[in-house]
Amino acid sequence: MKTKPLNRQMIPVILSLAWPTMLEQLMQTAVQYIDTAMVGSLGTEATAAVGATSTVNWLIGSSISALSVGFLAYIARAIGAGEHQNARKAVNQAALAALAVGSLFTVLTLSLSGVIPVWMQVDPAIRTLASQYFFILYLPMLPRAATIIFGTVLRAAGDTKTPMKVGVLVNLINVVLNFLFIYPTRTVQLAGLAFTMPGMGWGVIGAAIASAVAFAAGGICITTVLWRHPRISPKGGSFKPDLEILRPCLKVAFPNMLQRFGTSLGYVAFASMINSLGPVATAAHTIANTVESAFYIPGYGMQTAAATLAGNAYGARDKQRMEELAAMFIPIEIGLMILSGGTLFAAAPALMGIFSTSSEVIALGATVLRMVAVSEPFYGFSIIIEGMMQGVGKTKLPFVFNICGMWGVRIVGTFVCTQLLGLGLIAAWGCMIAHNLLLFCLFLLCYRKGYWNPLKQ
Repeated sequence: MKTKPLNRQMIPVILSLAWPTMLEQLMQTAVQYIDTAMVGSLGTEATAAVGATSTVNWLIGSSISALSVGFLAYIARAIGAGEHQNARKAVNQAALAALAVGSLFTVLTLSLSGVIPVWMQVDPAIRTLASQYFFILYLPMLPRAATIIFGTVLRAAGDTKTPMKVGVLVNLINVVLNFLFIYPTRTVQLAGLAFTMPGMGWGVIGAAIASAVAFAAGGICITTVLWRHPRISPKGGSFKPDLEILRPCLKVAFPNMLQRFGTSLGYVAFASMINSLGPVATAAHTIANTVESAFYIPGYGMQTAAATLAGNAYGARDKQRMEELAAMFIPIEIGLMILSGGTLFAAAPALMGIFSTSSEVIALGATVLRMVAVSEPFYGFSIIIEGMMQGVGKTKLPFVFNICGMWGVRIVGTFVCTQLLGLGLIAAWGCMIAHNLLLFCLFLLCYRKGYWNPLKQ
């Protein structure tokens, strides 16, 4: 496949869409770091109680995000084609979807909070604490759904700064409340001065309450911003189901929802097998996942920009711009992931040491982080091609690729390694890396054959 020359004039446009998403994710990751460090100071069991159900959080969050991809593709394409009225209608349908899925997941999560730790094979000593943490975290499920869906709607319209600002606000609230809720009243030394810091001393439960309050505030804020938005506000529109809008949105979203659900369910199965290895493996896995998430920020920030711009180009039927976008995004993405992967490899032990004082946990986590760091550039390529395919509404192939990789490689491989052969966390993360490399091969083939670009076909 012939590579198109780079259009350097597109770089400012790409960066203007990517950097707010990167900063938003950076803030979210920084708070995850702070949460993990704060809870980690309470001991290995506290870290395990918080991290034991984290993959269920991904399952729910990614399922809602997948639904929003359908609206992203529709709105970006409508704006690219100059069909602004259709874009506004799609926003109304997105609001209806947020209400529906938010209510559904509220009922499901709260009613199942007592049995989820059992399904996840959480150590019996911490199951009650893990269940309580999970229940509180999902009380504000409706505003959480609004934050995810409305954030995607705004990004589809080219507004990546508003979700970033809301994300910063959520994170600041979470950090402040963590300090107040997790620890008891204590004396703090700062710059040679001693003062009394008030606190509730609620521990893990305090961390859950802080996150719940922050999520609720974020949902209220982003709903208010969308309602007042000058271009795509749903105010005055119809909130009745509109099949002319919902049908194409769901056609794009449904394969992506199956993909996210299937892969996230795979993460749940993956974590369940790791939980069965004991608290040390669970803690090392939880902390390593938190550390690793920061180093995917450049990749997913660029993916958001790629999806939006590809959708605009497809709506305008601009074949040349579509191919220029791919030629621009791929080298930038791979370069960023090489840089982030190299940094992760070098800093892995120090980063693990931020969150745990256990030498066993630090050594195990650093080993798996250095393993995955090597695979990051390959995964970065997959992220970009998948993002562009989401932007143009081609979600079936990514669904097939991800499900085959997750269940055919990661889950089967981890089951054989940990449950049959008695191997540990390192072998499980080796299966995860094999999954990422398979995705690279499949998306590379898709790119070379032109399957990613409907205008080429």
